[in-house]
Amino acid sequence: MTGEELTRRLEGHDLVLLDVRTPEEYTGAAGYPCDPRQGHIPGARNIPLERLLGADGDDIRRVVGAPEGSEVVAYCHSGQRSGLAVAALANAGYRAENYEGSWHEWSRRPDPDAE
Repeated sequence: MTGEELTRRLEGHDLVLLDVRTPEEYTGAAGYPCDPRQGHIPGARNIPLERLLGADGDDIRRVVGAPEGSEVVAYCHSGQRSGLAVAALANAGYRAENYEGSWHEWSRRPDPDAE
């Protein structure tokens, strides 16, 4: 999924957006110096990747809090951790996609609503 696709989909509110980075990355307390700003995409919920890996489908659905079959988009800093998350989410029955540009791309947006 591209940043433009994600922007359009967020306006429709028909997907679950998961930030699978650490809580410190999500809040902006930590991050990568290559990014112009720190934080998270508005509307994203923080579920660190470690909470998804090794969990069974029931546990993942409980953590995500969305019914099986829901559309879920995951992101991280550069798309690697979220790629792993997508596999776990798909195994739990979600229609999961990876926002490959992730925070590295989103942090460069001039949008003042970006957190």
